[in-house]
Amino acid sequence: MRGPAGKGLSLRDLQRALARHRVLLASGLAAGAVAAGLTAVAPPPEPRVEVLTAARDLPAGAVLTPEDLVVASVPGALLPAGALSGPAGAVGRLVAGPVRRGETMTDVRLLGAGLLPAGGEASEVAVPVRVAEPAAAALVEAGDRIDVLAAAPEGGPTAAVVASGVRVLSVPALGDDPGEGSLLVVAAGRPAAARLAAAAVSGLLSLVVLPR
Repeated sequence: MRGPAGKGLSLRDLQRALARHRVLLASGLAAGAVAAGLTAVAPPPEPRVEVLTAARDLPAGAVLTPEDLVVASVPGALLPAGALSGPAGAVGRLVAGPVRRGETMTDVRLLGAGLLPAGGEASEVAVPVRVAEPAAAALVEAGDRIDVLAAAPEGGPTAAVVASGVRVLSVPALGDDPGEGSLLVVAAGRPAAARLAAAAVSGLLSLVVLPR
């Protein structure tokens, strides 16, 4: 073997060239081993699931339509309990409270087509309640909890709690004469429903909004 100047390569030159090749080969093997190790220890991609989300901001009491909903893919670890996976279980139901665009729809955020929550307490019924002060009713939205109080028509000094902690199902926009009060629909147990019906006949009803 001859070098670039026409001279033969010495044994030392051959040893140096071989050493350089060995270093390059060892470096390549080490890099490959590191890459293989990183691949082996990297966690597998987290599984994703499809959930139903709000396509836009929705007010409390809105009746859901297909245009209000969109299916999105989220990591399974972020899936809330009771999340709905498709519009079939949501279209036609009422939103229990305000919903932001992109929020995952769950069973507790919706009211059934018959106002009462799907799968709710069998002892609960939907009760219409007409409160004397329209301004007070305007502060309430579906999903709120309220106490309903009754006072005597002649305006006695005290009011009695007729139903405590009942949940508002709907605030119908009926365009009633303000002199007749405003209508709410609440979910109440049957004993409370009976008290509400009796109080509506014999007294004036008012409400207290409870903290969420």
